[in-house]
Amino acid sequence: MSVLVAYYSRTNVTKKVGDEIAGLLDADVEEITSKVNYNGKIGYMRGGKDSISEKIIDLEPLKFNPQDYDLVYLGVPVWAGKAANPMISYIKQNEGKFSNVKFFVTAGGSGFEGTFKQMEDYVGKAPLKTLALKTKEVKNGEFKAKLDSFLE
Repeated sequence: MSVLVAYYSRTNVTKKVGDEIAGLLDADVEEITSKVNYNGKIGYMRGGKDSISEKIIDLEPLKFNPQDYDLVYLGVPVWAGKAANPMISYIKQNEGKFSNVKFFVTAGGSGFEGTFKQMEDYVGKAPLKTLALKTKEVKNGEFKAKLDSFLE
């Protein structure tokens, strides 16, 4: 089975999970990069505003076509209770190209369910599985046990 792990990560928390999944599954990795600068405090504020409005933004060129994969893992942080808009932009850019998906979401506290629902709505299908991880779990390396059932 061909697998792609596509994620957006502003602070490398979601990246850590995505890279772990890709390593365990020997999957291709698409790190989504925004052309909009979301670094620092100003970027943090801009990201929250853009996510609330579900603004579609320009992304750096992509390496992989999700249509070429049997399964795509989509990973994203929660911004202002929603999926970070670079991921929504990625999904929109690849509309209709996802066979099967699994979602992994990272957040400092809450917003998981709304983010899963938002991503499902944009992808146009329910994920096979979801994984919600708090930032603290990822930073402390306490998430790896949760990956087992998610990867099955």
